[in-house]
Amino acid sequence: MTEDIGKSEKRAPRGGDPENACPVAPVVDIVFSRWTTPILWALHEYGRQRFVELERRIATITPKVLTQRLRQLERDGLVVRTYHPEVPPRVEYEISELGRSLAPLFAALSEWSARLPEVERARAAYDARR
Repeated sequence: MTEDIGKSEKRAPRGGDPENACPVAPVVDIVFSRWTTPILWALHEYGRQRFVELERRIATITPKVLTQRLRQLERDGLVVRTYHPEVPPRVEYEISELGRSLAPLFAALSEWSARLPEVERARAAYDARR
């Protein structure tokens, strides 16, 4: 059975770096932070948008948090910011090629969401036992 374990499934030594224990953890931190997913979804679904358009689409986000998340996504290479030196100046955001590469991951999660009723049933069963 141990022959079936791939190189990516090596166990980290105890007391080691938690990111080495779970190599997916840094990806989850980048992609699934509180506002990253709705921002990336909106940019993927609707294309290039100005700040106010994103703000309207994600109604519950504050301007300050949207600014912070967009800066982080730009830093991570998932979003491209384009400044147009017009009067008044115009700034647009779009998902980058790297950001688009997440599409299969989001598609798989969307497909898995069909199983949410099973999660609800499991929760109800668990709560009933308590």
